[in-house]
Amino acid sequence: MSAKKFETIDEYIESFPENVQSVLEKLRATVQEAAPEAVQSISYDMPTFKLNGKRLVYFSAWKNHIGFYSIPKGNETFRKELSPYEGEKGSLRFPLEKPIPYDLVKKIVTFRMKEIQDENK
Repeated sequence: MSAKKFETIDEYIESFPENVQSVLEKLRATVQEAAPEAVQSISYDMPTFKLNGKRLVYFSAWKNHIGFYSIPKGNETFRKELSPYEGEKGSLRFPLEKPIPYDLVKKIVTFRMKEIQDENK
């Protein structure tokens, strides 16, 4: 990642090579589709989606993978599906040379939305 400070997700995505841009755009669209009411921002210099003021999910591009963060607390539901992608501190790593599991991303976003809604009850 560059040391540049980004103001928007568009700026962030545009700073990467075209092949990575297309993955980031599709990832962003997948999150938007699953959580249309989520607010997009940059937090910790990464594209971030927030719901009710709480971080829903965020992601970043690295040299060889896409980092995806904010894994559901009750991730037993996903343990088997997530295991090939598990990274440090509850993050997921999607290798750039393999297909990105967009369906899994959608499930995580949906699950995280429910967690945030349950916390607000």
